Amino acid sequence: MTLPDGYSDIAAGKIATVVTHLEMRTPPALPPELPTPWTVRHVAEPRLDWFRDLYTRIGADWLWSSRLRMSDAELGAIIRADGVEVHALQREDRDEGLLELDFREHGECEIVFFGLTATLIGSGAGRVLMSHALRLAWGKPVSRVWLHTCTFDSPRALGFYQRSGFRPFRQQVEVIDDPRLDGTLPRHVAPHVPLID
Repeated sequence: MTLPDGYSDIAAGKIATVVTHLEMRTPPALPPELPTPWTVRHVAEPRLDWFRDLYTRIGADWLWSSRLRMSDAELGAIIRADGVEVHALQREDRDEGLLELDFREHGECEIVFFGLTATLIGSGAGRVLMSHALRLAWGKPVSRVWLHTCTFDSPRALGFYQRSGFRPFRQQVEVIDDPRLDGTLPRHVAPHVPLID
């Protein structure tokens, strides 16, 4: 189904975003790994409370909510699945970045979640985390790495992904329940998205 041209109403309690899917078909030239204030660690058995805390600290202002709505069983089944890798970017022994890679589709890697806490945005940590992600992804037998971003995300996100070598290939409109209205997220987050009661 495609939306008609013009305006389309959104039901009460819902919010809408334009999602851009981007892909990379060949490995990029990556800069050499140099010492940085950050390290990236593989989290082999992610604890659910740890994951939810980091996910929320990174994503609340961008309305990340899908994983917060999941039961323990649903979330655990995803982040501990064979073919899924979770990594954390650390600064001074505190996790401040999240990277989730999904290799379950043969020959592909999806960067499912990629983000930093607000204190690290613009610091260069995103470039470090993305270089790490691309080394991991292209280190496996894949022919495609892909991800998506949306208009709820940081306005820097789309340009950052394109500068990293990703190219847009699809757009969709996603409509979801506003997570600030049902208590999934606090009402004050994401001021760039109007809250309509």
